[in-house]
Amino acid sequence: MAIRPVFIPREDGPALVEIVNVDFEWSPGMSVSQKQKSIASLHSNFQKQFPNARTLEVSSKSEEELGRQLSAFNMGVTSKNGHFISVESLFQSSKVFVSDSGTLGPFRELMLASPKEAKQSAKLKNAGVLKHFSFRPNEAREEEIWPTEPKTAFYDWLYLNTLNNSPLNVHLAHYSAFTDIEFNPDKSINCQAYSVALWCALTRRSLISGVIPGREDFLRLVTQFTIHNTSDGDPRNMSLF
Repeated sequence: MAIRPVFIPREDGPALVEIVNVDFEWSPGMSVSQKQKSIASLHSNFQKQFPNARTLEVSSKSEEELGRQLSAFNMGVTSKNGHFISVESLFQSSKVFVSDSGTLGPFRELMLASPKEAKQSAKLKNAGVLKHFSFRPNEAREEEIWPTEPKTAFYDWLYLNTLNNSPLNVHLAHYSAFTDIEFNPDKSINCQAYSVALWCALTRRSLISGVIPGREDFLRLVTQFTIHNTSDGDPRNMSLF
């Protein structure tokens, strides 16, 4: 057995995204078929609690094409030079660390690495303690420094900007809950399924329109609400639907 979170966008109330932790049968193994067995069990057990929910797996292991396209490995932007930069690579390349030898990063060269290579880069693993994120929208503008609190704010902002400009977002109106079988809250912080749920909540509350606010306005916006970190959640949360 295993426990994974299900992320639920809320159209009202103090939290933008509620999180329900669900027990399900884990199918060991790295193959797509094994991952999809785990997804099916997770969704089935969630559906028993919330029979009216329509749940989308957001990862490269999703059985639905929409879920696979929404993976942070597949979502991204195209540079002026025509290079595709995934959300994952952009996020990893923006990390700045502090160690005994000083400050290291950001590692801008990781933007052009594959998302898997960027995420697993030895430069990041051996750099020290994460200090903040450094983001430069383009060469003409100064870098923006993003804090590490709220924990997922910078990742969410990057993902939301990409999703907001994607034709895929129109299909999300059909879903009321999101999962990511690859996300383990005991090992990771940022989750693409949480980001999708956050975009849905902000959109359904008419809190974003046209463009995603810049750093200061975005932080002010999300901190008005109760922020559940991706490791939060309560399986007793039975009144959401």
